[in-house]
Amino acid sequence: MAGKGAAFLATRGRTQHMGAGTEMSIGPLRKPQVMTDSDPPEPGWFEHEDSSVGEPGTGGVPRGRSEATRDWPAIAIEAEVVSDRESYYEMLHERTMTEARRAVERGERAGDRQAMHCVRAMDDCRRTANELAERVEEWAGGLVSNPGAGVEFARRVQANPELPSALRTLAERVVALDRQVERLRTDVERLSRDAAPNLTALAGPVLAARLIALAGGLETLAKKPSGTLQVLGAESALFAHLRGDAPSPKHGVIYTHEAIRNTTASDRGSAARALAGKLTLAARVDHYSGTRKPELDAQLRDRIERIRSRATTAEAADE
Repeated sequence: MAGKGAAFLATRGRTQHMGAGTEMSIGPLRKPQVMTDSDPPEPGWFEHEDSSVGEPGTGGVPRGRSEATRDWPAIAIEAEVVSDRESYYEMLHERTMTEARRAVERGERAGDRQAMHCVRAMDDCRRTANELAERVEEWAGGLVSNPGAGVEFARRVQANPELPSALRTLAERVVALDRQVERLRTDVERLSRDAAPNLTALAGPVLAARLIALAGGLETLAKKPSGTLQVLGAESALFAHLRGDAPSPKHGVIYTHEAIRNTTASDRGSAARALAGKLTLAARVDHYSGTRKPELDAQLRDRIERIRSRATTAEAADE
């Protein structure tokens, strides 16, 4: 059997059996390409050093490519770049770590990453402000004749000198956090427009940033199918459905979009699918080309109008 197997693998036009009555040609075995002494010299990654940025250069690490296997430590020693193999691997480790740090820094400076951080910070500030505002309401409710709620009541508490100083300080925190939310919202609007102009035009800047944050980045969002984008933010409901404990969710955070909120309950599933489809296209255009395409806006409006007109037609027929 061993001899037959070896002969089978050595056959040039061999086939691989995939199942009953099925086989697929996989061609001849190919040996890895190895450079020989007669081949023209190929520069190593260490021959492209560039230290102009003030840090050790990474040379050909990020942009070099070799089509064949070579004894790079020996070549580096021969070129007097390093003195021995240990030094070569130390230099390679240093350069790859430097390039990795630079790649992380470039990624964090990208517009979509900044929008993600900004919208998350905005949501954190809003959530904290609401929690502290509830505490102010409970604390001051029995101390004033006309209690209220929310940030507006916190402003009144802050300006009342007859209340305890600790309570007024807490109210100041609520007001300050509310101002911070508005500043962060302004930044979210700017960052979303710059990083994803089409997605922002269709979804609005805050929803666009939330979708990018939930997906983990614009590239990840662009690679997701529309069905996944449709339920982003509804993971708990989705897993409950998969366990058989709840119906399938129709939408996630995209529910805040007026195309869904202003559509009748019976047609919200259709509106969510249509919206998710166009948002997915917008994300892909933003990631792969960055070109603004206003026709996506018109297509979404027409689709939502057709969905809503179905409900109007049905109501008229019932009457």
